[in-house]
Amino acid sequence: MSRWRGLPASLDQRVRQLVVQLRRLKDHSGLSLAALAARTSYSKSSWERYLNGKKLPPAGAVAALARLCGADETRLLALHEVAAQAWSAGRTVPEARPPEARIPEARIPVPQDRSGPAPRAVGDGPAPRAVGDGTPVPAASGAGRQVPLGPLVLGALTVLVVAGVALLLLRPWQGHTGAWRGAGAALAGRASGAAPEFTHRPGETFGCGVQRRGGALYAGHSRTDTAVLGSGAEGWDVVEAQCLLHHQGYDPGVVDGIVGGRTLRAVKRLQAGSGLPTDGIVGPATWKALRR
Repeated sequence: MSRWRGLPASLDQRVRQLVVQLRRLKDHSGLSLAALAARTSYSKSSWERYLNGKKLPPAGAVAALARLCGADETRLLALHEVAAQAWSAGRTVPEARPPEARIPEARIPVPQDRSGPAPRAVGDGPAPRAVGDGTPVPAASGAGRQVPLGPLVLGALTVLVVAGVALLLLRPWQGHTGAWRGAGAALAGRASGAAPEFTHRPGETFGCGVQRRGGALYAGHSRTDTAVLGSGAEGWDVVEAQCLLHHQGYDPGVVDGIVGGRTLRAVKRLQAGSGLPTDGIVGPATWKALRR
C-alpha cells in the first residue's frame, strides 16, 4: 500500500472522507496514477490533485474509479454530493469576523451663564473674581463651579456596557489550541460550533480521558458515530477512535490523529472480536463497537 502525504489541514471533513475512500480504492486496485489515467478520461496530474485534496474530483471521475475497482458507485456518488456542497461553501462564504466595538467618547457639558461673560472651556482654569477696588483676584480652585453628575455617570455606564459587549464578542480568553488539546474541552468546542482545524506536528501525541456518558464511551475529542475513517485519514475523529481502541484493549500505537498501519490492524482486531467485516474501515458499525 502506498504511503500518502497528509491532506491539507484546512480541508473540510466531508471532503476528506471522500478523498480517503478514493485513496483506499486506488490502493486496493494496485493501479498507479499513470494506469488510472490510461483507463479513464482523466490525466495523471488530475488524479494526483484529486487524491491529494488539491482539487475536488468531478462526479465522473468518482464514478469511473468506482466502476474500475468494482466498488459501490451509488455510495461514492452520495459521498461526492456531500463533499461538493462543503467544497462550494468553503469558497463562497467569507470568514465571519466579530464586529469591532466602538466606545463613544464621554463628554461633560459645561453650564453657561448667559447674563455674564462668555463661557470658558473646562481646561482654562477658574475665572478670577473681583474685589471692591475692581482688582481681579484668582478664585479658589473649584469654587463656584458645579458640574452635573448625571451626564458623567451616564457616559461612564455607556463605556462599561460597550466594553462588556466587546469582551463577550471577542472572548480573548478562549484559546482554540489549548481548549482542544485536552480531554473534555474538545467536546465543549465542537458543541459550540467553534471547532479548530486539526494540525498534526511530527512527534505530537494526544491524551485520552475516556468516560461513559449516556451509556456510551467518549474520549473528549469527537462525538461522531458516523464518520468514515480509512487508511491515511487524520483529524480529531481519528484521535477519538485511537483513544477508544486503547480503552477497548486494542493497541493502535501512538495517539497521533493519523490512521496508519498499526491503527488499521487494531481496528481489524476490534471488528473481528465484534463480529464485523474486518476491512479496517471505521464506520457507523465500528463506532458503535468502540463506544459501547
